[in-house]
Amino acid sequence: MSKKLAINGGKRTVPEGFERPWPLITAEDKKAVMDVLDRGVLWGVSAPEVTALQEEWAKYVGTRHCLAVNSGTAALHIALAAAGISPGDEVITSAFSFLASSSCILHHNAIPVFVDIDPKTFNIDPKQIEEKISEKTKAIIPVHIHGLPADMDSINRIAKKYNLVVIEDACQAHGATYKGIKAGALGDMSAFSLNTTKNLAGGEGGLFNTNNEEYSDKAAMVRMFGEIPQKKGQKRDYNAYGMGWMYRSQEMPAAFTRSQLRRLDENNRLRCKNARYLTSHLKEIKGIISPSESEDSTHIYHIYRIRLNPKAMGIHMGAKEFRQKTQKALNAEGVNVMEWQFMPLPGQTLFQLKEGYGKGCPWSCTHARDIKYSVEDYPETVKLIDDSFIMRVPICPPNGLELMNHYVEAFRKVFDNIGEVIEL
Repeated sequence: MSKKLAINGGKRTVPEGFERPWPLITAEDKKAVMDVLDRGVLWGVSAPEVTALQEEWAKYVGTRHCLAVNSGTAALHIALAAAGISPGDEVITSAFSFLASSSCILHHNAIPVFVDIDPKTFNIDPKQIEEKISEKTKAIIPVHIHGLPADMDSINRIAKKYNLVVIEDACQAHGATYKGIKAGALGDMSAFSLNTTKNLAGGEGGLFNTNNEEYSDKAAMVRMFGEIPQKKGQKRDYNAYGMGWMYRSQEMPAAFTRSQLRRLDENNRLRCKNARYLTSHLKEIKGIISPSESEDSTHIYHIYRIRLNPKAMGIHMGAKEFRQKTQKALNAEGVNVMEWQFMPLPGQTLFQLKEGYGKGCPWSCTHARDIKYSVEDYPETVKLIDDSFIMRVPICPPNGLELMNHYVEAFRKVFDNIGEVIEL
C-alpha cells in the first residue's frame, strides 16, 4: 500500500468502482413490479400489494395493525392525528434527527419541544425529558436514530406518569430490537420510512403500526381525506368526517417493498457484520471513537457514525476543523464518509424564524405558549455534529469485508500521517 496520501498525489487506497450502490435490485424485485403492471391494478387502499404489505409488515413487527402510506413523514403525521394532538399542544422529540421527526408536529398545528441526546447512543436522553414537560405536553416521539432503539423502558415510564402518547420514529430502525421486541412495537404507535436509503427500501413510502384499533381507524381516516375507509363491498360515500390528507401508498412501490422485505433480515445481518468488522479495527486507532452497541438492543446500522477525538492524539485543534481535514483526506483515499445533519433541529431556520404557515402559525396560535429555540441548549448534539461523520452505502450489502478491509487500510494510512493531514 502506498504511504503517500492520495490528497498529496499518492495512490488512493480504495480502488475506483469497488463500492456497490444500495439497494441491490434483483430479478425478483423487477418481476414483482412487472406483475403489478400485468395485473393492471395500480392504486387503492384495498389493492392487493398494499394490503399484503400491511399484513406482512404488521406480522414482522409484531403489531395488530399496519397502514401503508406515501412517506415516513406521513406515517408520523397520521400517528399524531390519531393521538388527538390539537393546536398548541406540545410534542417532545430529539434535537438530533431528520427534520421530519419535528415537522410532522407542525403539520398538525402543534409545537415541537426538543431534548438533547445521550452522547453514546445519539438517542434522546430520557433524563432530560421530564424538565421539558408542561401542561400542554401530549406526546413523545423518540427517534431510534441510525438503527439503535432508544431507551424505551425509561421513556414509557415517563409517558405513563404524565399520561403521554408514545410515537416511535422508527424510520431508520427496520428490524432493530429492544429487549427482544422489534422497534415499532415498543410504543403506542410507530412510523417507518421506505425511502431508498433505508434498510427496507421501497423507493418512497411509509408504514404506520399500532396495536390500538381506535388509533388505526383514526389514522386510516387521516390517510385518505378524512373519509371512513369503506369495507369490501361498500360504496364510498365521499364524505369527510374530519380533516384528512392524501397519504395513500401505491401498488408498484408496495410490490417492490414486499420483495425487499424477504431479504431484510439477511441484509441487516450483513450490515452488522460489516459494521462490527469496522469497529473491531477502528477502535484500535487512536483518535477514533467507533459507535457503541447496547446489550439490551440490536443495532441494525442504517448509518455508521464515527466520532473523532483530536485531543487523544495530542492535537490541539477544534473538533469541527479536525473532522473536516480528516474527512477530506479519507475521501481522497476513496472512503465514502460524509456529514448527516449540519445543526441541531431547533437550529434550522424554520425554528429560528418561527414563521411557520405564515403569521407565526402555529407558534402564534392563541392556544400555544411561548417557546424559544436556542442551539446552546443542546450541547451534546452540537458536539456530535461537529466531531463526527458517517458512512451509509459502504456498509450496505452487497459490499462486504473486502471493502471494509480497504477502508481500514485507508483509515490507518490517514491517521498514520495525521500531522500531514492537519497541515493541509
